[in-house]
Amino acid sequence: MKLKLWLAGTMLVVGLAACATVSRPDLSGMSFSTAPLVGKVVWNDLITEDIDAARRFYGGLFGWTFEDAAGPGRRGYAIARHGGIYVAGLVPVEARTDGTRLSRWLPYLSVNDVDAAVSGGVANGATVAVAARDVNLGRVAAIVDPEGAVFGIARSNLGDPDDRTTAAAPGRVVWTELLSNDTAAAAAFYRTMVGYDARSIERRGGSYTLLGHGGVDRAGILRNPTEDWKPVWLTYFGVTDPAAAAALAESLGGKILVPVSPELRGGSMAVVSDPSGAVLVLQKSSL
Repeated sequence: MKLKLWLAGTMLVVGLAACATVSRPDLSGMSFSTAPLVGKVVWNDLITEDIDAARRFYGGLFGWTFEDAAGPGRRGYAIARHGGIYVAGLVPVEARTDGTRLSRWLPYLSVNDVDAAVSGGVANGATVAVAARDVNLGRVAAIVDPEGAVFGIARSNLGDPDDRTTAAAPGRVVWTELLSNDTAAAAAFYRTMVGYDARSIERRGGSYTLLGHGGVDRAGILRNPTEDWKPVWLTYFGVTDPAAAAALAESLGGKILVPVSPELRGGSMAVVSDPSGAVLVLQKSSL
């Protein structure tokens, strides 16, 4: 447990410090809400042990372009764009000598009050990986939930990217999902901490939990189907053809972890990892 928290803290300190270096981004292609869109994933950082390989991989897979955003004395934080939209940050970390893989995708959930959310999370079994702090664009913190899944929370000074700006499309984040060993306990935790409304639906493969706020579904909880995977937040990216995208990911140095299958959500998705081992889901999406 101590090792897990050390890894989480190490990664997130780097990520959140990097967020503070971003100044005067070109937001002309984006629009923002006047009030926080509670529970929405408003940003995603890729923590990566090989940022050059990550640029090649995600640029080739999704057509992203990159802007260097680190200030003087900072490591090489980069922002990824898809068209006129900022879609993610890339945070470099040093590889560990013991072979532990650090690379992962990290979502940031919008909350009304970062400090209150942190307090609520701790009271319900969470651990603080990075304490609440101010950055250029707002206030952020990072949390390890009771099952060990790491996520960020944020309150933006600009307002949250609105749903028009973040509409599902190829090359963009289209969904975020918690892989959990105890979906009922996870739903109760995130309901209390973030303010979600949780509801269960039946679909092929069993029950699925949707996390929403104000009548809008913002994320989901999937019961972990295997003991090989630990609880984690999974990031879904839109593609036009999941099978072709998975093959492309493999050609770019990634690995296919779960291939497209008719038995898996009707053949609409594949699970892959990037060259450094960060897991991502390729989900069929259209403009």
